[in-house]
Amino acid sequence: MPDIKDMKLRDEGERRVEWASRNMPVLKLIREEFERTKPLRGARVGCCLHVTTETANLVLTLKAGGAEVFLCASNPLSTQDDVAAFLVSQGIDVYAKKGESNEEYYQHIEEVLSKNPTVTVDDGADLTATAHKKSVLPIGGTEETTTGVIRLRSMEKSGVLKFPVIAVNDAQTKHLFDNRYGTGQSTIDGILRATNILLAGKKFVVAGYGMCGKGVAMRARGMGAHVIVVEVDPIKALEAVMDGYEVMDMDSAARVGDVFVTVTGNKSVIRLEHIRKMKDGAILANSGHFDVEIEIANLKSVAKSSRRIRPFVDEYEIDGKRIYVLAEGRLVNLAAAEGHPAAVMDMSFANQALCVKYLFERGKELEKKVYRVPEEIDRKVAELKLFSMGVKIEKLTDEQIRYLESWEEGT
Repeated sequence: MPDIKDMKLRDEGERRVEWASRNMPVLKLIREEFERTKPLRGARVGCCLHVTTETANLVLTLKAGGAEVFLCASNPLSTQDDVAAFLVSQGIDVYAKKGESNEEYYQHIEEVLSKNPTVTVDDGADLTATAHKKSVLPIGGTEETTTGVIRLRSMEKSGVLKFPVIAVNDAQTKHLFDNRYGTGQSTIDGILRATNILLAGKKFVVAGYGMCGKGVAMRARGMGAHVIVVEVDPIKALEAVMDGYEVMDMDSAARVGDVFVTVTGNKSVIRLEHIRKMKDGAILANSGHFDVEIEIANLKSVAKSSRRIRPFVDEYEIDGKRIYVLAEGRLVNLAAAEGHPAAVMDMSFANQALCVKYLFERGKELEKKVYRVPEEIDRKVAELKLFSMGVKIEKLTDEQIRYLESWEEGT
């Protein structure tokens, strides 16, 4: 039986899913194709994703293709309970509640795995890791996020990965757009909803200058903040300098920052030693997948007192200062806001749908390793997105193609 918060929320969920679908034209085109061709007939697709309006449109697309779909949450705070209720009303088994305990979180993952999925769709690799522990091995899986891909490549390198996985995160139509524009906008949205602060004039520290960090930095600067970037990679740090940002180590940034956002995919990025150096009123937020980037447990252990001062804002008193942590150090863009806009998730989930089809048809032929999204899928998503936007691009002439393929000196 599905495990959700309240079926009475289904009507509200239906309206919000419909609204999101209006901004997901690529996925709509794929869904129409899937309804005609039923390429997933006989497939059981187990999904561990943020249960949002955008995810609902992906799940309904997979169902339209003929698949049985089972869904659990990839984060205890990201579930939209009205969306979960609506999906259950559409015949999707959903195991997710906003604010579920860690124990419930893993119970729900095991519920999805108990359906013996043919293909898995993961966000953060918890479903994949648990599948390996439980010896539930689909013919293939997909992974949505940077953190999950890092874990999966580690599994491959260690020789323990037991089925092929497509790194959807690495598709150009995913990380160049979803990570940068989606994370950038939704992270700022989450911070503002939680705090209602004015960003203009604030010293805004971004830890990590990958695609997600670039998006957050860009949007914070657009709001008038003075952006400081903290990076460990010298090339990315140099890029941040060339993009016009101030670059520091975390020890230096901790002394001057007003707002801190971690987007690295690593642990202990903001440590207790850094927090002790922060000014009174500093705000800490995380948009990396797991709640390990800020040392919340160590902060709690030394704090003189703590209290929930606003929804998703916890105040800690330490060394005579007040430090504010948003969304318990979990994904602030999904816990305190609604996650990425539908228009950008359109491309990410279009990739997911087409990759599920690819794995269902060809997964048994693949080696047990992490694969990039096939180029033909990436290009198809880009072409469909441009078509939906009414954008027409140039085409090479036969003469230009011959010229580019020639090794002789051009004239």
